[in-house]
Amino acid sequence: MPVELIFNPNWWFRNYGISFDRPFYFDREVRIANDIAMRRALFERFGLGEADPRPRPVIGSQLVAGGFVVPALLGVEIRFERNQAPCPLPANLKRERIMALRVPDVESTWPMNLWIAQMDALERDFGFVIGDFNTDGVINTALQLRGQDLFVDMVEDEELTGHLFSVVMETQARVAEYARSRTGTCSVAVNRGIVNVDPAIYLHANCSAQMISPALFRRTLLRWELALAERLRPYGIHHCGDNCHLFAKAYGEAGPVFVDVGWGSDVAKVRAALPRAFLNLRLSPMRMLSRSAAEIRADGEALLNAAGHGNSGLCCSNMDYGTPDENVRAMIEAAGSTKLKADAGAGAPGSVPLL
Repeated sequence: MPVELIFNPNWWFRNYGISFDRPFYFDREVRIANDIAMRRALFERFGLGEADPRPRPVIGSQLVAGGFVVPALLGVEIRFERNQAPCPLPANLKRERIMALRVPDVESTWPMNLWIAQMDALERDFGFVIGDFNTDGVINTALQLRGQDLFVDMVEDEELTGHLFSVVMETQARVAEYARSRTGTCSVAVNRGIVNVDPAIYLHANCSAQMISPALFRRTLLRWELALAERLRPYGIHHCGDNCHLFAKAYGEAGPVFVDVGWGSDVAKVRAALPRAFLNLRLSPMRMLSRSAAEIRADGEALLNAAGHGNSGLCCSNMDYGTPDENVRAMIEAAGSTKLKADAGAGAPGSVPLL
């Protein structure tokens, strides 16, 4: 079974001194140097990837999570810290400001205009460019723009939510289409697990969907999910909440080939609703930090057995500083455990594809 490890910026900063301030994302030479250092660290620490990584023309890191491009394009202020992912600061826009929002000219607006110029230079120097940008999700970015009033709007103001969701969706789609046209991928920066299915997958992040009911999701957001799926196939859905099973039937209408299943979700019910999708089964980063290696291995085995067959893998995202290395190794070992049910299709332990 494939396994993916995604460490929190604080883990990288405290262990290796890698800073996640603006140069990490915008300085070409810093980005390439950090990419080499991070790939080397994963090999030396866990035996994953390559022993002697060479420079590669990367435009967006494939080794951390956290997206800010779509909020930034729509005018949200972004805060950068040395040991944190970029943080879009809630704009809490009034209704009239929301209704005045328009889809930006993606190619001429910061930060895409800066990255596009760097893509051009990387292609001249290397002959190609790799990487992409985390485009986040419709409800996630809408919350950053409108704030908590969005939840009332979704019940009482169909005009506002329809306009806001359409602007966010269209902006996401244009960024993804541009990235995929230049690098061949558009969502490795959302979750690297897509490379185990198809690197070209567009992965839509529904982190905040767990804050609303499935009925409200169907009434207000499903239409935008379906529109993104139709436009950006192959399509995947990221649901990091503990209730993916409640949304799985609705997600199935989008025909996803990949679904990120949050820790605490009923994996068997998700599998029943999505029999053909690759299920990327997420372990808890809090349990990874605080539980024993034996418990982590049991967590991984239980998830894989619940998925019911080999079309699945393990992932843990945003593991923080202090996470025991033996717990990370236990997660890798779980993917090849002999305790998996026969129909789980276990493969070689520790097979972690890195682009």
